[in-house]
Amino acid sequence: MRLTGPLRAVAVVLLVGLTWLLANTLFGGESASSMLHFFSGKRNQAETKPHPRKYKCGLSAPCPPKHLAFRLVSGAANVIGPKICLEDKMLVSSVKNNVGRGLNIALVNGLTGELLETKTFDMWAGDVSDLLKFLRPLHEGTLVFVASFDDAATKLNDESRRLFEELGSTAVKDLAFRDSWVFVGAKGIENKSPFEQRMKNSKSSNKYEGWPESLEMDGCIPLRPPLES
Repeated sequence: MRLTGPLRAVAVVLLVGLTWLLANTLFGGESASSMLHFFSGKRNQAETKPHPRKYKCGLSAPCPPKHLAFRLVSGAANVIGPKICLEDKMLVSSVKNNVGRGLNIALVNGLTGELLETKTFDMWAGDVSDLLKFLRPLHEGTLVFVASFDDAATKLNDESRRLFEELGSTAVKDLAFRDSWVFVGAKGIENKSPFEQRMKNSKSSNKYEGWPESLEMDGCIPLRPPLES
């Protein structure tokens, strides 16, 4: 016997209903709902909503040509180490086991973006002369990435602060015990660096007991054009 039009429609509705009930019994309500969406041609909006795209070092937008993408994160209290990312490569991090209390510094060739060296300087119990020997001979155009961890200021003296000022820092002159600090400068910079943040250690505003909150800064740094011969 052949079903007429109305009866055929009723049969289809009953079949879908029985399928949903069976799925609900076997797989639970969420799977059944997904199956019903499948039959009805609908999909969960959360499944189709695209995730925001992330670019190098987690930036929300790509850098222009001949620019380096970077992200700096200062240490959190004396527990979580700092991070220095450049062009999607982690230069300094706890995972790489190359962080330390004080100043964490990465030197980068300003012409090519090539990593030259990373080093840490203990500014609580270390010798500031090690930092001075590191900063004095920098070549013109060298990029200097700095992220603090715990205390980055106690052992700083006038000369070390002046050397950072020559790299473009405006905050280092006031940097004090346990302040958070992130900075990108360059040897031979003509103006003050736009890439610097400082969070003052203050009992009234500290996020952690005895320490301010961690700082995070990212951006795009232009490569230095080759010198004309």
